[in-house]
Amino acid sequence: MVKICCIGAGYVGGPTMAVIALKCPAIEVAVVDISVSRITAWNSDQLPIYEPGLEDVVKQCRGKNLFFSTDVEKHVSEADIIFVSVNTPTKTRGLGAGKAADLTYWESAARMIADVAKSDKIVVEKSTVPVKTAEAIERILTHNSKGINYQILSNPEFLAEGTAIEDLFSPDRVLIGGRETPEGQKAIQALKSVYAHWVPEERIICTNLWSAELSKLAANAFLAQRISSVNAMSALCEATGADVAQVAHAVGKDTRIGPKFLNASVGFGGSCFQKDILNLVYICECNGLTEVANYWKQVIKVNDYQKNRFVNRVVSSMFNTVSGKKIAILGFAFKKDTGDTRETPAIDVCKGLLGDKARLSIYDPQVTEDQIKRDLSMNKFDWDHPVHLQPASPLSVKELSVVWDAYEAAKDAHGLCILTEWEEFKNLNYQKLYDNMQKPAFVFDGRNVVDVKKLREIGFIVYSIGKPLDPWLKDMPAVA
Repeated sequence: MVKICCIGAGYVGGPTMAVIALKCPAIEVAVVDISVSRITAWNSDQLPIYEPGLEDVVKQCRGKNLFFSTDVEKHVSEADIIFVSVNTPTKTRGLGAGKAADLTYWESAARMIADVAKSDKIVVEKSTVPVKTAEAIERILTHNSKGINYQILSNPEFLAEGTAIEDLFSPDRVLIGGRETPEGQKAIQALKSVYAHWVPEERIICTNLWSAELSKLAANAFLAQRISSVNAMSALCEATGADVAQVAHAVGKDTRIGPKFLNASVGFGGSCFQKDILNLVYICECNGLTEVANYWKQVIKVNDYQKNRFVNRVVSSMFNTVSGKKIAILGFAFKKDTGDTRETPAIDVCKGLLGDKARLSIYDPQVTEDQIKRDLSMNKFDWDHPVHLQPASPLSVKELSVVWDAYEAAKDAHGLCILTEWEEFKNLNYQKLYDNMQKPAFVFDGRNVVDVKKLREIGFIVYSIGKPLDPWLKDMPAVA
């Protein structure tokens, strides 16, 4: 029986291994992590992450050929194929701080593999890593090999949160990069045969190591660039009276461009986009490609600009001050159908409003109060480091309350900010919300989910990203 072990039981490792176990009943899959609480959660009825369809998959396989364990060394030593899916946070200090990936966890995983391995191993990079990481891992393993042969493969994940299980069941492509040696090609075939249980062969792409590593960074950079492009257009649409949804629809009809990732919003978030672009920037700078680095930096600058612009719209609409005013925040996760808050635009929007002394009442159907307060108390990039290195006690802000109902959030509020596109926000009783709010009542739609015309008829003053401005907003500055 082939044995697979995955080091790291997070957003990538857990779902990926669960699907491999489901699709390959003859393979034994172990997911290991040093976090006892995380492994306990994977073994319980309350999984540590929310992802549609994940629970069903885990329940079908857990205890049969899918195991979650803290006995890292046992499962690593027994495995034929080891996936490494540990954190690669952005460095917060030292060389490359704020841009480079911190490979501390990767390196310690590699050293641990070298310590406990008693047979040949295929080691698979599953985390998003900088180009040439495989080479560094290879060196650590070969210098500590004790006669054991290691093959390093790059198998980046292309999962979108909210649709991860769907993406794993039916991927656009599976990318496997390896050495162009006979041993390297044999290792590629071994991993390819795992995916071939359910993925059509033409969708499994095999490349050299460096192409696979760079393809992941490039894919995320291109996707983020599309969002920043349409968000840049949204600012111009507001200035000229155009409608960004109509512009995006017209542009997306061009088959060379396509319609995906052209929804204007308050900005992109998630664990990958910003981190991967910063990584790309750092690699470009290290290779003397300043112009290329500056090009990709601009994608992040536009994203930050969009969040600032949104906060400025809120403040300037309300007579240039939100001090002491209650603002309801609907949605805190970075996108619908996930409880993930990593790099969510809501953090910067909330911090901006709190900085102007607003009182916030926050509601999100999947994010806990503890998580929201923790996120608002952290410095940039802290979220990506282990919990014991994060602030011990979440921020206790008098101006902040977390509630479990949109109507409670909006009660007596001056304004309402929609920051996540949850389906339920489209179907709220906006008349009821309006009746219970202070007047004039404002809606700031950061995801373009509401029917602007209908809300204006109720009496709301509505700001919707990239849409023709409400007469109330016409002469107010978009940028402070």
